[in-house]
Amino acid sequence: MKHHVLILDFGSQYTKLIARRIRDLNVYSEIVPFNLPVEEIERRAPGAIVLSGGPSSVYARNAPLVSRRILELGIPVLGICYGLQLIAHLSGMSVQPAREREYGLATLDIIASKQKSRLLHDVSNHSKVWMSHGDKIGQFPDDFFVSGKTDNSEVAVIESHPRRIYGVQFHPEVVHTQEGGQIIANFLFSIAGLKAEWNMESFIQSSLKSIRQQVGTDTVLLGLSGGVDSTVLALLLRRAIKDQLVPVFINTGMLRKNEYSDLMKKFKEELNLNVIGIDASAVFLKNLGRTRSPEKKRKIIGKTFIDVFRDVEKKIGRVRFFAQGTLYPDVIESVSVNGPSVTIKSHHNVGGLPELANWTLVEPFKELFKDEVRKIGRELGLDEKFINRHPFPGPGLGVRIIGAITPDKVKKLQDVDAILIEELHNFDLYNRVWQAFTVLLPVRSVGVMGDIRTYENVAVIRIVDSVDGMTADWYPAPHEFLKRVSNRIVNEVKGINRVTYDLTSKPPGTIEWE
Repeated sequence: MKHHVLILDFGSQYTKLIARRIRDLNVYSEIVPFNLPVEEIERRAPGAIVLSGGPSSVYARNAPLVSRRILELGIPVLGICYGLQLIAHLSGMSVQPAREREYGLATLDIIASKQKSRLLHDVSNHSKVWMSHGDKIGQFPDDFFVSGKTDNSEVAVIESHPRRIYGVQFHPEVVHTQEGGQIIANFLFSIAGLKAEWNMESFIQSSLKSIRQQVGTDTVLLGLSGGVDSTVLALLLRRAIKDQLVPVFINTGMLRKNEYSDLMKKFKEELNLNVIGIDASAVFLKNLGRTRSPEKKRKIIGKTFIDVFRDVEKKIGRVRFFAQGTLYPDVIESVSVNGPSVTIKSHHNVGGLPELANWTLVEPFKELFKDEVRKIGRELGLDEKFINRHPFPGPGLGVRIIGAITPDKVKKLQDVDAILIEELHNFDLYNRVWQAFTVLLPVRSVGVMGDIRTYENVAVIRIVDSVDGMTADWYPAPHEFLKRVSNRIVNEVKGINRVTYDLTSKPPGTIEWE
């Protein structure tokens, strides 16, 4: 039996947290669409299946349902919230609207029974759990028993030892559920019998082998963005294929202030990477022209990247493989796991690049979250300061300048961004937050500087807290910090006379503005 977990996604905002909690316990987990065919699930042979929560009701028209066969595969199943109700529905239990929607913290009462609970083993009675549901379960078959309840949910936990099927009405994956980690661990190890074998050291060893098998003796072109992901990938690929790797770092003209020269020095002198550096800033800005549409800007930037890489290929000879640091959240956000839906945007890595024609992608990190890549970086000897760099999008400042991009706007935003980053370090805040950056708006406001009326641009400060970028909360930055940054920007950057602070979380917003 393979020691990994398939998570069937029914649209819950917490689905990614389930994957993270399972991986935190050193078990590999993968999110898949709820309608993945049963035959494909059997082929993947997971050690356990988790049915996520979701906003629907099982009895609603067009509710996302799965085949009853999933419960008959002999694979341990855990249903969470909607997943529990789905198990009930498929097993012949009654599911109906509750008199009141239960949302927020609740107290879990463990019910004494002839059958001892396996799911709640070592969980304290009266532990706090996080509820978010509007339905409840009525009757259930004889081979199930109720092991937990709350004041508003008579059936908060169900278990069937013979069928190895379990369900919880609350969300064990969120931090508000006090002993959610213990419940998930009980399911993974005591019930499903999985092994905690997922770690970055074993990932490195398996990746080295698979990279060598994939590329053979061919050349691999790597797009170095200057961020953590592609830099760690460069170190991994160098260890795997040595001189077959050709890293290319392109100056798009939309990098951070002085970043091209600083990183070229680091790549060559500190990391000993044989990097090809190309200053294509004039080409990128020319191709963008007066384009204002965010999606069109991404496509133009992506196509220009490929054009530059093609020019490299002409100089070094035939290339079969192209490597990039695509992460698991990149894949999740670029491909709907909930059936047909509207694409939010082309992703920085996945959707921003056009079809690669004759190149085959090498993406060893497409199964990993950001912090897992950082762990690999530590294993490969990358310095801590670089490992903790904030994420930076592939299109660079091109997605932080709203509207048309010009050299003057790039210069303004580079100066504004440099002040923000400098003050984050001065206030010892840089490593406390997930990401911080500035946005230049195509909006001007009236101001007064030195008794002279001004009519200049508005800059936005955006600072967020997150674990993996899938969800994020705006960061309540200290007032003294914001005051210092704002004063410096207005006084030191010509053309900016107003600074605002973005108080939007993800969802409903995205982290980047475009």
